[in-house]
Amino acid sequence: MDRKIEAEEPPALLLVGSSGGHLAQLLALRQWYEGRQRCWVTFDTPEAVSLLAGEDLVPAYHPTTRNVPNLLRNAVLAWRVLRERRVEAVVTTGAGVAVPFVVLARLWRIPTVYIEVYDRIDTPTLTARLCRPFLSAMLVQWDEQRRQYPEATVVGTLL
Repeated sequence: MDRKIEAEEPPALLLVGSSGGHLAQLLALRQWYEGRQRCWVTFDTPEAVSLLAGEDLVPAYHPTTRNVPNLLRNAVLAWRVLRERRVEAVVTTGAGVAVPFVVLARLWRIPTVYIEVYDRIDTPTLTARLCRPFLSAMLVQWDEQRRQYPEATVVGTLL
């Protein structure tokens, strides 16, 4: 797969997540990503656009739950974004929009990091189960979540 990337473009974090709580958890990482180049992939909702004012934002297609046409649209979007940008890592909290970005990034040997959401303690999310084989790192927010993800690193709650 040939990737078209601008040589002078600095590498960027690709922060991928649905709007709402998934986006809020990514925003909670501000202290970590603040000094880095970054690009956001989320839904084009009034809340997300407001929260990400001034940021590099790529709107994703929604809804994603059980919506195969939007999964395919987001797969094309992921291919385009990963092909045209220098991405140092994909970091996501889910949900469905994350799957094509994680899969393609891993195929292109771009590190992938999944942070399981804080409100799923007893059962894994569908998105985490789908992304898991393609992850470079799995992070969880509660010790109890390691029952589902023994390989995960506990990072503590983000919110």
